[in-house]
Amino acid sequence: MDGTIIDTEPYWLASEAALVAEHGGTWSDAQGLELVGMNLLDSAVVLQEHGVALSREEIADDLTRRVAALLAAEVPWRPGAAELLADLRERGVPCALVTMSYREMVEHLLEALPAGTFEVVVTGDEVERGKPDPEPYLRAAELLGVDVARCVAIEDSRPGVASALASGAATIAVRGHVPVVQHPGLSRIRSLETLDVGLLGHVLAGGIVDDLGDDE
Repeated sequence: MDGTIIDTEPYWLASEAALVAEHGGTWSDAQGLELVGMNLLDSAVVLQEHGVALSREEIADDLTRRVAALLAAEVPWRPGAAELLADLRERGVPCALVTMSYREMVEHLLEALPAGTFEVVVTGDEVERGKPDPEPYLRAAELLGVDVARCVAIEDSRPGVASALASGAATIAVRGHVPVVQHPGLSRIRSLETLDVGLLGHVLAGGIVDDLGDDE
C-alpha cells in the first residue's frame, strides 16, 4: 500500500519526526527512508534507539494513529494506481492488498476505493512475521485460494521485494522513494502508469522487464 498504491511515505516521515521530537530526539528524512517497507514493530525498535521511551506496540499504535489522521484528510494516490486497480476489477482479476500498515490505516484506503477492489487484505497487525519474511504474501495467496506462483506482486521497497520474491510470486518493483536494486527474477518499472494486464501476464509467464536500467 504505502509507496506503491498511495504516496504515504511523507506522512510516515512527518509522524516519525514528530514522535521522536516529543521525546527529545532528532529524526531526519534519511533515517526515515531506511524504514520504508519494514514491519512497524521492527521500525519501532529503531525509534526506541533514538530516544522514544515507549514500547514497540505503543510506538506502532502511535504512528498508525498519526498517519491514519492524515489519510483521513487526503488519500495521496500514486500515478496510475487507481486506474490499474479499476482495470483489474473490471477484468475480474482477483487482487489482494498486502501491507505492513495496520488495519486502522488501511480502512481509509478501502473507503476511497469501489467495493470489491480487493478480495483479500493482509495487514501488518495480522501476521506473525512481517516483510521481508514471505509470510504476508503466502497468507494472501492462501486466502485468495491460489498458488502463490500464479500471483504477481507489485512492490516499491527492499523489504517488500524480498518478501514477495521469497514467497515465490512473480515480482515487479515500481520506483518509489528508495532505490530497489536489480535482482535475479525481479522486474522494475518507473511508474504504475506503464503497467497493464498484458505486462502482468508477461511477467507471470517468466518475462523480465527493467525500465530503470542503470538508473538505480
